[in-house]
Amino acid sequence: MLFHPTKLPGAYLIDLERKGDERGFFARFFCTKEFGNQQLETNFIQVNNSLSAKKGTLRGIHYQLEPKSEVKIVRCIKGALFDVIVDLRPKSETFGQWFGAELSAENRRMMYVPRGFGHAFLTLEDDTEALYMVSEAYSPEYERGLRWDDPRFNIEWPITPEVISDKDKSHPLFDASYHLKTHEKV
Repeated sequence: MLFHPTKLPGAYLIDLERKGDERGFFARFFCTKEFGNQQLETNFIQVNNSLSAKKGTLRGIHYQLEPKSEVKIVRCIKGALFDVIVDLRPKSETFGQWFGAELSAENRRMMYVPRGFGHAFLTLEDDTEALYMVSEAYSPEYERGLRWDDPRFNIEWPITPEVISDKDKSHPLFDASYHLKTHEKV
């Protein structure tokens, strides 16, 4: 695997290192040793699969607070999507900044999303399917969400989202007193 640091410390784009011949190719999607050598998470407890039927479907921006924060490795296995991460680590020099990249079945690129980051994706084709590994179980009491169009982050989506769940539409604008605390708004 080829690990490419993004402008947000701790986050990576990962390309497969293909070994091929006339039959096609072989590549590792995940290797504990290679991730460990990069000092990245190696303990994943779930592999999730999502299918979005329509181009322009937005999922996110989601994250979980400590002690249930999670690392994700996201890969598009059918179609194409624009994957976005937002640095929500208060002590980070890139706090509040975002990074996005196209992940597609064709480019086979993956996004490594560290703890303390919000995550979302926007489908660029109909019938786009994503596969992602997570290091922590879903914990509703620690779950938070950000508005996809929050002016605080000013994310430059490549197309206008057209399909958004009611839950994702209802996320509040960013407020550190709510988004970075574990339970109730203070």
